[in-house]
Amino acid sequence: MNRKGAVLFAAILVAALALPQGILAADEEIQKKVDALSKEVQSLQKQVAQSKEGKKSISDWLTIGGDYRFRIDSLSGKVPNYYGFANIVGWQMGGMVGAPPLTQGETVKNDLLYTNRFGLNLKAKATQNVTFTTRLLMYKAFGNGDTAATSGTFFADRIGVFDGTEGHVPGDGKPVVDEAYATWSNILDQPIWFSVGRRPSTGGIPSHLRQNNEKPGNGGIPALLVDYAFDGIVLGVAPDFDALPGAFAKLCYGRGFENGFTSPSSSNKNLKDTDMLGVSVVPYDTDRLYLNLQYNRGMNIFDFPVFTSSTLGPLSPHTDLGDIDWFGVTALSTLKHVGPGTLNLFASTALSKTHPNANTVVFNGIDTGAGLMYTGQPESKTGEAIYVGGRYDFPSTRTKIGAEYNYGSKNWITFVPAGDDIWTSKLGTRGSVYEVYLIQEINVAPVSSYIAKTFFRFGFQYYDFDYTGTNSWVGAPVKIADLAASPMNAQLLTPMKSARDIYATFEVKF
Repeated sequence: MNRKGAVLFAAILVAALALPQGILAADEEIQKKVDALSKEVQSLQKQVAQSKEGKKSISDWLTIGGDYRFRIDSLSGKVPNYYGFANIVGWQMGGMVGAPPLTQGETVKNDLLYTNRFGLNLKAKATQNVTFTTRLLMYKAFGNGDTAATSGTFFADRIGVFDGTEGHVPGDGKPVVDEAYATWSNILDQPIWFSVGRRPSTGGIPSHLRQNNEKPGNGGIPALLVDYAFDGIVLGVAPDFDALPGAFAKLCYGRGFENGFTSPSSSNKNLKDTDMLGVSVVPYDTDRLYLNLQYNRGMNIFDFPVFTSSTLGPLSPHTDLGDIDWFGVTALSTLKHVGPGTLNLFASTALSKTHPNANTVVFNGIDTGAGLMYTGQPESKTGEAIYVGGRYDFPSTRTKIGAEYNYGSKNWITFVPAGDDIWTSKLGTRGSVYEVYLIQEINVAPVSSYIAKTFFRFGFQYYDFDYTGTNSWVGAPVKIADLAASPMNAQLLTPMKSARDIYATFEVKF
């Protein structure tokens, strides 16, 4: 019986019950039928109510969202005079006759690069205190089904796409699983949580400001230290201290490379898994002040990640080069009613320290002599970096204006290959990067969720490189000005003196 039939039947039944009791009592058989039909009506009403409740409850346990971005980039960069590794090898094999060949500097550019990026987010409340979160991501250049349009021979994090950068660097356009993790909260009725899976370890504080995203929750990592799609585990606690509002701490573990099966005869018998350990303490988390203290350790850092294809050909780990320690402090503040709008300010600083072993990189059968941040003798190196900036928001016009600056020293090395920059992840730069941008949101009401928005973003980036090896831990950095001084400064990748990127986006977040 359908719903309309049930309602009609109920009306008839009510009318029947209104008859004088004497008439109903006169026919006991009719009374039994009425009772049976009454029970059927009640059952149907209960089913209808449950059906309504079921339809309403989907939004209570499942949240769907995502984003789309169309981006235009105009790119140009300057390559200085330098000695190329391939040319030096050829010169050596030729008996080192005459002067070694010097590669002449030039200007490289891509006048117009168009890209599409799409992300789909799902969050399900599976059981009490247990949720599952996933994010699917695709990213490609117009007119390309591979990485050819954006990969080059300039920077180690952009010679191709590998596990930690899939979906974050323009690739073949196939959707990949960027995040997939389960979280168990309120363990033993305490403010303790456990989470495992492919982590939300990209786009961390304070890079969310220029991306026009919401501030990441307690699952993120400061962008200056990690921007890499990790698979790992987190154990966290958020104690309730009146003097430390929003405070939490977590212990993180991730695997950056799995070596697989080994045997005494296998080629990878001396290769180890690459792992990451992190400790994050946030003693204060409010609008006026967010403070993060971070320590990470990368163990058994590989020489190359797995590239199925790259501008240097297929690559994979052949040896581990040692360990790296990182220490960082990040502060963020949102100050409301500063003039006609809101001022967001941030400062982040970090230190990296390498612990190399004696292993060196072998490329195309040639021992390069390059290890973890050294060429020649193993030596621990310490690098420093800063990242500062702010964004001013005009609520009345929905306009946001931002400016950022970051600097990395000679021996600075970080783990940010998934950073959202075309040339190279800017926070790994050995030198200075300047960026300004303007965000203009369209004044329309959100429909899909309260954070839904549509906006344009216009920006300019300028890279000023002081040393080679940005975003690479292989080999010793060389001062850009000294590249042409000696064949001993030969480079495997093409070095750059400076680079610029003028970009514009149209973005929809739902």
